[in-house]
Amino acid sequence: MIARVWHGYTRPADARTYEAMLRTSILPDLHRIAGYRGCHILHRSEGAEVEFMTITMWDSMGAVRIFAGADYEQAVIAPGAARLLSHHDDKAKHYDAAHSG
Repeated sequence: MIARVWHGYTRPADARTYEAMLRTSILPDLHRIAGYRGCHILHRSEGAEVEFMTITMWDSMGAVRIFAGADYEQAVIAPGAARLLSHHDDKAKHYDAAHSG
């Protein structure tokens, strides 16, 4: 199992809209990708912005590549989400998931 970790940041005024977009349109689309196993969304206020961390779970790096393409570390950001982000990681990090439970 592979965990793909990525950070994006919004202004506080955009945080609820961004989270709603993740829950209602972006993440449901991932369920159509073979090998996708779910997501954790974490967020916290940090001064004048809200940090979001998404941890998507995948069966394999092959599944990650189906989602992200050949340059699998490159951030994948939906066009509507990009306008809500003040900045974000350009690259995602990938980890072998050693334990869940």
